[in-house]
Amino acid sequence: MKKIGLALAMALLGGVAAQADTLDKVKASGTVTMGVRDSSGALSFTLGEGKYAGFHIEICQRILANLEKAAAKKLEVKYLSVTSQNRIPLVQNGTVDIECGSTTNNAARQKDVSFASTAYVEEVRIAVKANSGITSIAQLNGRNVATTTGTTSVQLLRKHERANGVDFKEVYGKDHADSFLLLESGRADAFVMDGQILAGNIATAKAPADFKIVGEVLSVEPIAIMMRKDDPLLKRLADDTIQDLVKSGEMAKIYDKWFMQPIPPKNTRVGLAASDATKAAWANLNDKPAEDYAKK
Repeated sequence: MKKIGLALAMALLGGVAAQADTLDKVKASGTVTMGVRDSSGALSFTLGEGKYAGFHIEICQRILANLEKAAAKKLEVKYLSVTSQNRIPLVQNGTVDIECGSTTNNAARQKDVSFASTAYVEEVRIAVKANSGITSIAQLNGRNVATTTGTTSVQLLRKHERANGVDFKEVYGKDHADSFLLLESGRADAFVMDGQILAGNIATAKAPADFKIVGEVLSVEPIAIMMRKDDPLLKRLADDTIQDLVKSGEMAKIYDKWFMQPIPPKNTRVGLAASDATKAAWANLNDKPAEDYAKK
């Protein structure tokens, strides 16, 4: 991967980026800040004591290793826990240099930030208690449905409420762990969210067998690593790193490590094989928004 960093350094010297970009910033400060999530399933989660892990965390670490090569100096990586509500503003204002959580790439967000090539495609599903009898969104009439504040699942819920005439009450968790707790404690009858987040929370629950993922796929969405807009060097570096991981076969191995093998801190298995949509994203790398997936 060394040639990626050299190419970027040469591009910088050639004046490709006239404005102060992330590479300039980290070269001057010696630090780079990664936005991370505490409970975004196997994509990004906390190990406690300021340590984080997951599929997107590892990909971001590879990107930052190449950023370090391009900067030609050792960089201190700082981790900043972000939420669904503050992640975009923190990227925009420069507090976070690269966000490595579970952010849907959509057309509205592309007006404010940039996204790396998609390495994971999500299916939004419903989690319920196994004994609830609920098997589809049509059975949520009169029920309390949990979702996480600031996520695209809120919009999906409202869309399906209109489409199917289902009258349910939305209850909000401040983060994904809090939303799952609403389901676990009985304050919600269902939790609508990205499938891998549901699977990850179920895997680490006190009694995983008490829950199941049911119903139709509500949406197919590209989940991507987020950066500031108009920073072509970091965007190129991220895309090149992801392309290299795919071509070498390393991407599939990283996926298997986080989704199919036991992972810390409890050594539980998410058990979610790479979907056809995720494999298709690897085969044809792009940063297309969710709206393009909906057209298919």
